[in-house]
Amino acid sequence: MPRVRTYLMCPPEHFTVEYAINPWMDTTVPVDAALAVKQWDLLRTTLVDLGHTVHLLDPVAGLPDMVYAANGAFSVDGQVYGARFRYPQRSAEADAHRAFYAGLDQNSWQLVAPEHVNEGEGDFAYLPGAHGGLILAGYGFRTEPAAHAEAQEVLGRPVISLRLVDPAFYHLDTALAALDDHNITYYPDAFSPSAQRVLAQLFPEAVLADRADAEAFGLNLVSDGRHVILNTEATAMADKVRAAGYAPVHVELSELKRGGGSVKCAVAELRP
Repeated sequence: MPRVRTYLMCPPEHFTVEYAINPWMDTTVPVDAALAVKQWDLLRTTLVDLGHTVHLLDPVAGLPDMVYAANGAFSVDGQVYGARFRYPQRSAEADAHRAFYAGLDQNSWQLVAPEHVNEGEGDFAYLPGAHGGLILAGYGFRTEPAAHAEAQEVLGRPVISLRLVDPAFYHLDTALAALDDHNITYYPDAFSPSAQRVLAQLFPEAVLADRADAEAFGLNLVSDGRHVILNTEATAMADKVRAAGYAPVHVELSELKRGGGSVKCAVAELRP
């Protein structure tokens, strides 16, 4: 069943691909800025039409990747573990996210600045109904393993470390997604053999994706427990989640993919 969510998004007013920090970024291919805004707004409207609340983060000139709002922090029960970006091109985004949380009700939200490199929901996923409340955390390309222990102390939830091994899937959210409060979908070969065994043990009913699904950014999805929002290219992934009992909802995000992200990268979940 769907559960009403609260999300944070950032308009792509300054979005472009002017540097390359992941395998999907090509500085020689120009971005259609107007189309990026149109596609992003369709995603925002889709979430609102499904009954969810979407807050907006003010974009900052000179920070073209701010549209990937999921990377700026990770929250559980009002506790917010801030981001500390791997690459200097994105480091100032963390300040913008801290300012956003500082403007919220401080009786409900407590932000902790990190000591270790981590990229927010890019490398953290929360399943409140799985094993009493479980955080899955990726490392290998962006987030440092030490950040997992730090997040566990801040958020008070067990954190399961999962090593990513394929550069094409450099964030956890390109290789794994929560479908509801209990179950996930993931691409096994994006993870080390040990991480694969851990996931298979924890989530025996998981929806398994293949490389084509992952390359279509079909795992970079947002689900409210019933509706699974994913990009239009991920048709085979849509069939898989439909067969598992969910309702896929397609949104075209071709321009945001040029920067190495899709639906989930553009949407942070706020968990008060």
